[in-house]
Amino acid sequence: MKTISELNSIDKPREKLTKKGVKSLKDFELLAVLLGSGTKGKDVLKLSREIIGLLEDDFENITLDKLMSIHGLGQAKASQILSAIELSRRYLIKQNKKIRSAEDIYDELQEYKNKKQEYFIVITIDGASHIIDKRVVFIGTLNRSLIHPREIFADALTDRAAAIIIAHNHPSGQLEASHEDITVTKRVKESAELLGIDLIDHIVFTNTKYLSLRDEGLL
Repeated sequence: MKTISELNSIDKPREKLTKKGVKSLKDFELLAVLLGSGTKGKDVLKLSREIIGLLEDDFENITLDKLMSIHGLGQAKASQILSAIELSRRYLIKQNKKIRSAEDIYDELQEYKNKKQEYFIVITIDGASHIIDKRVVFIGTLNRSLIHPREIFADALTDRAAAIIIAHNHPSGQLEASHEDITVTKRVKESAELLGIDLIDHIVFTNTKYLSLRDEGLL
């Protein structure tokens, strides 16, 4: 395998992008362009191939710590990669996805289904039921004293959302809605009504299934 210094200029990722376009680059070459340089004892192509191997193994659960487990990949470059992934995810979310059912919502929550902590997520929706954005607003045990309406609705107002969906995972695997889940839902609904924003649903989910509080008559 050639190192970056042994490649002809046309074969170097950055030059290849310029001459042939970004779609001509392989995955590891795209990553090499993003990284810009390698580290001591490991050029950028070798480093990129190792990172791609890690991404292919478990892309949905990639973390800063997992990236930094690669020898030679420090916090700065690992942060660059994680930020690029998150930016891409956010723009992919905005590609006119329409919510028609609770199952559609659950499909949008797959990246959180194996989390070991509770993630409280807000999805903003436009007037045509398309997703505007999806954001984590709280990590930790769901508690009405911690889930404040301003965190939930600040971005919804910025997005000029017509509606929101709230969701959180149950890492325990138990699907039933707790008393706290129902109380938080009612509090969010009251705030939504004051702001003229519709609360479409509250989805409680595990790694294998979901519960819609609207379908259960709890919303």
